[in-house]
Amino acid sequence: MKRIRTIIPGFVLAIFIAIIAKFIENILPMHLIGGSVIALFIGMFLNNYINTDGILSDGIKFTSKRLLKFAIILLGASLNIRMVLNVGRLSIYVMVFTLATCFGLGHFIGKALGLNWKMSNLISAGTGICGGSAIAAIAPVIDAEDTDVAYAMSATFLFDMLMIVLFPIMGKALGLSDIAYGLWTGTAVNDTSSVVAAGFAFSEKAGDFAVMVKLTRTLSIIPTVIIFSLINNHIKKKEGSTSESRKLSITSILPYFILGFLLMVGLNSAGAFRPETSDLLKNISKFLMVAALAAIGLNTKFNEMKKSGINPMIHGFIISLLVVIVAISVEYFMGLV
Repeated sequence: MKRIRTIIPGFVLAIFIAIIAKFIENILPMHLIGGSVIALFIGMFLNNYINTDGILSDGIKFTSKRLLKFAIILLGASLNIRMVLNVGRLSIYVMVFTLATCFGLGHFIGKALGLNWKMSNLISAGTGICGGSAIAAIAPVIDAEDTDVAYAMSATFLFDMLMIVLFPIMGKALGLSDIAYGLWTGTAVNDTSSVVAAGFAFSEKAGDFAVMVKLTRTLSIIPTVIIFSLINNHIKKKEGSTSESRKLSITSILPYFILGFLLMVGLNSAGAFRPETSDLLKNISKFLMVAALAAIGLNTKFNEMKKSGINPMIHGFIISLLVVIVAISVEYFMGLV
């Protein structure tokens, strides 16, 4: 009971910020900025004016860690493997090349810029998969610091804002069809809210297809979290921080929340959830994720972020630009442009 009482203040503050962030998101035209980004920035702003190390500490830690993991489990209820078949092979071809660009070239670019591997891969995941959701899902798997998460979110967000304006202009200049533009937007723009904004700015048909491609792209979270879980486990073994007994444990390879996430994906793909139930769980997951990002913001100091300098932003810009170029190039060779 005492433990619960210490959690409540920080938890309530994070939930309150999440409510404000969702309100702001909903009043913006076409949900221009995702609630998770808004909540992160509000939290970071408040961090400068309130003491987050006192009575708020336990609740902030609980919300940014445990509540985030619960949100990831619920996220699985909105993912359906059959979605890949519905959208078709077009998006799969483009996604293979964009993901290879993000995590392949992203690794070397991150090293060249002197970034730690966690921050570098979080930026690549946010760019290659689905912005904040991918960053939030992978961060606990690799034991990323809150500062790494904040920087990765900021890097992908800034490029997304630029792409919302430029994508419709470039699409019309290139003479892209609705399908070609929707495929390009769905595979090259990061956050779902940004895909919606950029997609429907071109046409309704392009927007609908872009969203379908984006949802299919989100499924790559599944293999990505498994791979990074294995990588992190290998690094821990190498550093001698994993005991012999833990080496044999399935949860050391796949943490419990990833197992729960995969279970929910499997159940939804098998038709265990009615569409309205799946939508409800998705909305709950998204709100809890916004609250978790608010807590991460509350736990992130601008001064700490300044220590990494501008290099993470440069990393995010380079990777995002490469994905834009690779995606349209693949479409060109497929004869869609």
